Amino acid sequence: MRIIGPSELILNPDGSIYHINLKPEHIAPNIIFVGDQNRVEKVSKHFDHIEFSTQKREFKSVVGSLNNKRFTVISTGIGPDNIDIVLNEIDALVNIDLENRTVKPDLTSLNIVRMGTSGSFQNDIPVDSIVLGKYGLGFDGVLHSYNTSNLFETELENAFIEHTSYSEFKSRPYIVKNSGALEKTLDSEEVFAGITATAIGFYGPQGRVLRLGVQDKNLNEKIQSFNFKNLRVTNLEMETSVIYGLSKLLGHKAVSMNAIIANRANLTFSKDPYKAVEKMIKYSLQKLSE
Repeated sequence: MRIIGPSELILNPDGSIYHINLKPEHIAPNIIFVGDQNRVEKVSKHFDHIEFSTQKREFKSVVGSLNNKRFTVISTGIGPDNIDIVLNEIDALVNIDLENRTVKPDLTSLNIVRMGTSGSFQNDIPVDSIVLGKYGLGFDGVLHSYNTSNLFETELENAFIEHTSYSEFKSRPYIVKNSGALEKTLDSEEVFAGITATAIGFYGPQGRVLRLGVQDKNLNEKIQSFNFKNLRVTNLEMETSVIYGLSKLLGHKAVSMNAIIANRANLTFSKDPYKAVEKMIKYSLQKLSE
């Protein structure tokens, strides 16, 4: 049996895992990821009961319950690299025996829901609406560091690369499907659904031009016009694709819900983004706690 060394799985002196400062008893069956640490309380204020809270760096966590369902809310910070940290560490807390440093024989599958903010790529998906990601489209390259046999939607990827003339000097875009079970729980006529794209940065990687030019100034327009078997890219953010990929590799279920606070197609921004986020949180919690 393989022993995982201390340099590979780092624990704090109190026995909590290195970055997120949590112990196994803090991981509920239902995990909610938010980017902004201030959004943790915006979610947990709806709970019936709070049992634990902690923070280390940008990773703030609250454990509580709603309608007799237990949840752990964790702020991941911004970007795919932080998701790599958080998702591997919560998996380790439930699926690795921390004392013996061995993988448990019986693995636990978690429900992971991202509640984030995002920009729409489509004119008909207005600000203040909610988008559910049926697929995650990753521009970040994190998943290429793992053994991903049979993980990616290759036909869809190839169609996207051809349509956009995607640069061979960038990391190959990858596409991963969400958890069908969680999609069924959270989907309704109130939300839009499609491909949620994940960028590795906020400015150039999302086509924003301040003082620096971008490699392909028409990329956003090409992404906007992509359509494959009635699938289109609905929105762009910075976490979803890695959540979907790592969750599938580790045996967890994941889906991403995003409040649309900007529309990149018509250059509009929500007049009250906090209200839009609250709407998305209340909708998602209601569905998850039914």
